[in-house]
Amino acid sequence: MQQTVPKIELPGELESPSAKLVYLYLTTHDGASITELQDGLEMKKISLYSILGTLCKRGLVRQEAERYHIAH
Repeated sequence: MQQTVPKIELPGELESPSAKLVYLYLTTHDGASITELQDGLEMKKISLYSILGTLCKRGLVRQEAERYHIAH
C-alpha cells in the first residue's frame, strides 16, 4: 500500500533557503524553541533570531513564550 505524503506549501515571500528550512521545521514539528531549531537545523542562534524576527514581522510565525509556531 502506498502512503501519501502531504505537500507543504511554502509562502511565496520566502526567498531565503534558511528561512524556508526554519518554516518547514516549524511546520513539521508543531513549533520549536531556539535551542531545538539550533540542534535540528544545525544553525547558529544569531541566524535563527534574525530569521525568526523576519518571519514574525511578516506574520508567518508567532512567538509564544520561548517557542515559535507557524501562524495560522
